[in-house]
Amino acid sequence: MDQNSSSEELQVITNDPVLVRTRMAIVQVLVWFFIYIDIFMLFTFFSKQAFRGNARYILFAHTLLVDSVYLLLSVLIVLLNYNYLLFPVGSCVLLCVILEIVSSCTPVTITAMCLERYVAICMPLRHADIATTGRTLAAITIISAYSSLTPFLDLFILIVISPPGYFATPTLCHYQIMILTEWHRFMRTVRYQVDLVLIVIIVLFCFVKITLAARTASGENKQSASKGKRTLLLHGLQLFLCLVDRLSPYTESVALECNLELYLIIRYFNYVALGITSKALSSIIYGLRDKKFFLALMYYTTCRFNHNIAT
Repeated sequence: MDQNSSSEELQVITNDPVLVRTRMAIVQVLVWFFIYIDIFMLFTFFSKQAFRGNARYILFAHTLLVDSVYLLLSVLIVLLNYNYLLFPVGSCVLLCVILEIVSSCTPVTITAMCLERYVAICMPLRHADIATTGRTLAAITIISAYSSLTPFLDLFILIVISPPGYFATPTLCHYQIMILTEWHRFMRTVRYQVDLVLIVIIVLFCFVKITLAARTASGENKQSASKGKRTLLLHGLQLFLCLVDRLSPYTESVALECNLELYLIIRYFNYVALGITSKALSSIIYGLRDKKFFLALMYYTTCRFNHNIAT
């Protein structure tokens, strides 16, 4: 959004300050509530050696970490824009790059968690050899590097094509300050579609394989495969929310062309329902559904007074 539309947005916001304060209060409560949950779950993860040596929980902890960073940075940007604080483009770029990296990490990490479940259920004898701690950490490094490609490429293009003095221009912090041309925007759209197709293919492959394994398994193996299928369905929902959230700038730009007030409503809804909710699902999926992790959470929640949970 350009500077003129930002000024118009401020004008609309100040027309109903009570509504704006209410929305900001809701955002603050939700964000800090989920940050607290994520930090508490990270504490639980690092407190148990059994979790630190398990590939599934290592990937889960990485998701918690990047989601916490995303929530912190996104709420910071919301506060800056709410108070209409203008910063030079050069100061906002670093914040935008980090936010884009952690935002991109989440769907890729969830896809890796789906692959880990596929290996655990469909290749149980090889799971211990494939999903080692070292390989899991290497996978996290690859995920982080892959998620950094687009924002660093955007930064490089911005440095090359930006006019003189652009980095000193005061602006509200948002990622669109790094996208100056239509061909650059088109290139990002193509890259997003390629990522989307790859993620959908991998998740569908894992789901089909686990479903077939659940049909042919018996006893404890059948129960494990059925649980893995339900977990994959929840991961699919989380990925869907993450990917729809990545599409939100396009829907918001269409709304902005129609009506500014509609744009503000859609942007607020996208951030609360997609940005925050999609990050919160990680803790719900593994923190509450996973029995071992849930027992460890209850152990620390009760301040270790319940020794039955501890054992």
